[in-house]
Amino acid sequence: MAKLLIKVQRYFRRKPVRFFTLLALYLAAGSLVFLHSGFAGEPTVTGSQRGPGAGEGPGLPYLGVMQLSRGFKAAATMPEGGRRHGPWFKSTSKEPAERAKAGDYGSTRSRALRGRSGREKEEDRARYIGCYVDNTRRRTLRGVSFFDYKKMTVFRCQDNCAERGYLYAGLEFGAECYCGHKVQASNASESECNMECKGERSNVCGGVNRLSIYRLELAQESARRYGSAIFRGCFRRPDNVSIALPVSQLMLNMSVDKCVDFCTEKEYPLSALAGITCRCGFPTTLFTLHEREDEQLCAQKCAGEEFESCGTAEYLLVYQTQVQDNRCMDRRFLPTRAKQLVALASFPGAGNTWARHLIELATGFYTGSYYFDGSLYNKGFKGERDHWRSGRTICIKTHESGQKEIESFDSAILLIRNPYKALMAEFNRKYGGHIGFAAHAHWKGKEWPEFVANYAPWWATHTLDWLRYGKRVLVVHFEDLKRDLFVQLQRMVGLLGIAACEDRLLCVEGQKDGNFKRSGLRKLEYDPYTPEMRKMISSYIKTVDTALKLRNLSGVPDDYYPR
Repeated sequence: MAKLLIKVQRYFRRKPVRFFTLLALYLAAGSLVFLHSGFAGEPTVTGSQRGPGAGEGPGLPYLGVMQLSRGFKAAATMPEGGRRHGPWFKSTSKEPAERAKAGDYGSTRSRALRGRSGREKEEDRARYIGCYVDNTRRRTLRGVSFFDYKKMTVFRCQDNCAERGYLYAGLEFGAECYCGHKVQASNASESECNMECKGERSNVCGGVNRLSIYRLELAQESARRYGSAIFRGCFRRPDNVSIALPVSQLMLNMSVDKCVDFCTEKEYPLSALAGITCRCGFPTTLFTLHEREDEQLCAQKCAGEEFESCGTAEYLLVYQTQVQDNRCMDRRFLPTRAKQLVALASFPGAGNTWARHLIELATGFYTGSYYFDGSLYNKGFKGERDHWRSGRTICIKTHESGQKEIESFDSAILLIRNPYKALMAEFNRKYGGHIGFAAHAHWKGKEWPEFVANYAPWWATHTLDWLRYGKRVLVVHFEDLKRDLFVQLQRMVGLLGIAACEDRLLCVEGQKDGNFKRSGLRKLEYDPYTPEMRKMISSYIKTVDTALKLRNLSGVPDDYYPR
């Protein structure tokens, strides 16, 4: 036996290719045996839940509710129209018998019915209620909304709306998700909700101006009460209070959550507590929320909750509810080609994406880009796909700093940010995405020192080049925009040649963060800048400060210098 093994060993030494071929065949055979054991066996069907016409379709019988014991079997026996909702959602409706009949699977109506079949399966906490008409001027669901033109799924939309405490989630145009507490529109034909989800082709996500709407059965009633309301402050009662805050309710057992819940139900973004009266409305020129008072003036205990303050008849305690203020949410391309190209110029990491979000809300027009970033297009920046010279967008994002590129624009908004913050933001973007974070290993490795050495000089030269070669340059400091958004946004909109509507700008203040802000939960626990780095960056700050003052502009903000 030993001689035979030695002969085999010598043979394969002389013919190694044959050895590896046999080894590959052996592994492939083992894999086939394993897969066969996973797929083998019929699913157990509870009771006799086989739909009418079972087995009549083109190789796709109705399988009913299956008891599956293994992951492989679940994947192998899942119907084509099946939907994975996870443990959060539930559907209580059942498919009508006539909808299970096999039909023309290529037709629009059949595709919609297949999607509905998947929607109406028994799940945990979501119930499909139908296809509804939507209007871009007056939305059917008036809570928060978000878009993803690449990865939208039904579950993702439901999960986002449920997390924020909404009762309804609606999907439109295959990629748009809308949340709300009320459905304020009429039903449409199921065949009109005929667009596949961008991230889940087997399911339907509404249609053109049509919403596929689900009712979310939340596990806890308290999930949609007050938890995510934002405290705005204490304010003096406006003169025309019944006009400024048009809806009111007397509440003898007043508490913060009762008033917030009442205004949320009435679809208003502001909830104002005035003693035993709850008032609801929008931020307007009559009630701007710009002049806060001392909170002690509102420190009257609530009748229904002794540990909470409920304001007084003269001083209102204001909260922002979960209801989205839709007065500034409509956006479109310019109706006529722009005669001038306006740049929104910044060093990377200086908040350009956030500024674009604000400008789009304030003007109602899409912004463009010198580049093409698919992830931003998928998040709703539809001007991202246009060529930057198309003239269809209100301004064009750019990080360029060469003379030729700068002189291509007729005017510019130059956004400048503290270099210490900008460098860290761009490093996070480079290694973690637009709202992600760089890994700890990147900060501690060679990547961070090399990044600072290369990018810190660019921070200075970028500003110097735009001041030197730019035409009609409006300088906006990121820190000033955060501190006084209303005034700074008025300046920016003015340069763009748009008449600023004050109510629309007030609406923007309530929606200012959007979906483009990094969470503050993962801040570094140490200062990544070495003394040598700080010395180099401080010299660049002084250079930029001097250049700004030479052009009779205010220098850099004081908080650039604390290091």
